[in-house]
Amino acid sequence: MTATRISRRRFIAAGAGLMALSAAPARASPLAGKTIRIVYPFAAGNTGDAVARILADQLQRSLGAVVFVENRAGAAGRTGTQSVIRSEPDGTTLLLAPLPVISIYPHSYDRLGYDPFTELQPISQVVLFDIAFVSGPKPGFDSLKSLIAWVRANPSAASYGSSGAGGISHLFAVLFAQHNKLDMKHVGYRGSAPAVNDVIAGHIPFASVASGDCIELHKAGTVRMLGVSGPKRLAVLPDVPTFTEGGIPIDGTAWYSLYAPTGTPAPVVTALHRGVADAMQVAAARERLQALGTTPVGSSPEELARIQVEASKYWEPAVRASGFRPDH
Repeated sequence: MTATRISRRRFIAAGAGLMALSAAPARASPLAGKTIRIVYPFAAGNTGDAVARILADQLQRSLGAVVFVENRAGAAGRTGTQSVIRSEPDGTTLLLAPLPVISIYPHSYDRLGYDPFTELQPISQVVLFDIAFVSGPKPGFDSLKSLIAWVRANPSAASYGSSGAGGISHLFAVLFAQHNKLDMKHVGYRGSAPAVNDVIAGHIPFASVASGDCIELHKAGTVRMLGVSGPKRLAVLPDVPTFTEGGIPIDGTAWYSLYAPTGTPAPVVTALHRGVADAMQVAAARERLQALGTTPVGSSPEELARIQVEASKYWEPAVRASGFRPDH
């Protein structure tokens, strides 16, 4: 069992335990009446952006504050992350970051421009999400097993797309290739949509992307999702097996988590953490998040601090194997 899988179970348990907490009255929050900006360091229109907006809506209710999302894309998420680190540590500027921005980039970039473990204060893990392999009409795979057989039989054509070089979808495919002793050529795209579009058009045989970015395409039959990377099937995709069910025991569970600048006062951190925990208990919010292919969590700052270190250790070998070194 991998460290990532253990952590996923720990966080689900932690989120369940937090359901006993009741929402603090808005007037008791040190953030009541203030305006809070959640920076999502990528463009709008993807799963992470949707998670940020659902979270903002719920935090506005639980904290008694005005909460909005700012998309600050650039430099693979580093621009928005650095802007939060430079902000006043008062709880009014927050970062919703995916796993790579925190736990993978320190292994990839020699000049990252920030230290996620010292310059960001963990607030809460918000949701977990899976990576999925998707194929199109050509060559037309019906399972992970048939994909593996095709790659071995067609090494010169065995390319795949991902939502970005050095991202978790790329690195999960690296783990997949290592486990099955496959030689596959990576084609990096700027986001899931162009990668999936090229799968549909038959330009590449398959792509590794966040599962939430192609749920509707799978349901419509436009693409076939061959497997999801977590330990359990997703409720919104009950027909899609896990990689483990397909005989490939690798884990690619990822997450979006909330951070504040280091130095944010403890009462403010506590209020924000409780706000996230409360948000993850709201039935309507949970349903919206699950429809995106994510699993609501709502962990403690201490749990998030541990999981980001565990994730860093888990993904470091994949970074080395990928050869992704953007500074070189």
